Amino acid sequence: MRMYDLIEKKKHGVALTREEIFEMISLYTDEKIPDYQMSALMMAIYFNGMTDEETFTLTEAMAKSGDTVDLSRFGDRSVDKHSTGGVGDKTTLIVAPIVAAAGGIVAKMSGRGLGHTGGTVDKLESFPGFCTSLTPEEFADQSERVGLAVIGQSADLAPADKKLYALRDVTATVDSLPLIASSIMSKKLAAGTRSIVLDVKCGSGAFMRTPEDATRLAETMVRIGIANGRNTAAVITNMDIPLGHAIGNAMEVTEAIEVLRGGGPDDLRTVCLTLATRMIALSCQNSIEDAEAIAKDCLYSGKAYQKFCRWIEAQGGDASYAKDPTLFGIAAHVGEVCAEDDLYIASCNAEMIGTAAMILGAGRQTKDSVIDPRAGIHLLKKPGDRVKKGEVIARLFTERKDTLDAAASTVRSALTFSESAVEAQPLIYAIIDGNTVRSKEDA
Repeated sequence: MRMYDLIEKKKHGVALTREEIFEMISLYTDEKIPDYQMSALMMAIYFNGMTDEETFTLTEAMAKSGDTVDLSRFGDRSVDKHSTGGVGDKTTLIVAPIVAAAGGIVAKMSGRGLGHTGGTVDKLESFPGFCTSLTPEEFADQSERVGLAVIGQSADLAPADKKLYALRDVTATVDSLPLIASSIMSKKLAAGTRSIVLDVKCGSGAFMRTPEDATRLAETMVRIGIANGRNTAAVITNMDIPLGHAIGNAMEVTEAIEVLRGGGPDDLRTVCLTLATRMIALSCQNSIEDAEAIAKDCLYSGKAYQKFCRWIEAQGGDASYAKDPTLFGIAAHVGEVCAEDDLYIASCNAEMIGTAAMILGAGRQTKDSVIDPRAGIHLLKKPGDRVKKGEVIARLFTERKDTLDAAASTVRSALTFSESAVEAQPLIYAIIDGNTVRSKEDA
């Protein structure tokens, strides 16, 4: 195989064969294909796309480029959830205990946050002592014993994707649907779970800006999962507005605990129950109706909260924080963003809110940035709410006082106002069960 020939084929929109794709990924992982040739191929794919068969094969080849996790001992009960990233997205902290309490096995690898989006691993490390690095044996054992384990992404899992993503990031080829889909799904396939539920975000705080683009991506990923023998579903959720009120690691953990105790924001609870329902339906072989009833029972009975506390303790975390979240403490410096007039909040740019939280220390501007677990934003008011002049819209928390002004300015820029009430945005745009897309009204 000559890489030149593959570039030439893709330049003219000709599909690559299974053998060509597997050999190309193998050679590139072994550093036998130079970055400049792979960059040329990525750009050709960006402009000419890939067939479903090519995308399925690329995903499989990347998934098999390194280590894979064997969860076959759990049969159909192993299940994973993946979010495409958002602001205030602490759903894993709530959904995973619900599903585990229902009898599913949630064996999950999660990432760290970079830029305006938060990472599940960062949130969990707000608990003193919580260990996100387990051996494969410890990972499988805890998954069986507790029904739930979440660890950091293994460097040896889908290494081809790691190399390709770093290359795409500097060659303006990130936003290619087949490359995004294969990147996400290669890691999910390598992680070994039998069932996968995808939370595909759309809006200002997400990579996919419109419901239509998010649905196309979700459909592609669902087809990839099914083609590789995985039970797969997707939920298209709104990320034009931060999810819940808390943005920042320890603050988001606290809010997740509020939901697990039967309280918390309605929008966060609704999205979590929708995701948990799909995960239970796939992993426990329940109907959607039965799965929804089970998910609600696990949440409102306290079973999910009990599972959460057991999970934190099992991975070395101090479970007293789960029982008394005030132990997380409050950042040294607190600022406020107040309404300047009597108006309605018309919109809230989620990406800018995430950026403001990052400025305060809740996120990473570079991979080497150090997270401040207490930093973040409590968004008291959201689109549709009426505010009075002088009323607090958001509180800002940080250990670095010099960041407050810049963060406050960013929050103000994220908000628009109206003299009249605005129509509420949907939380869930569509649900894809198998290859069937259903609107939120039918879901």
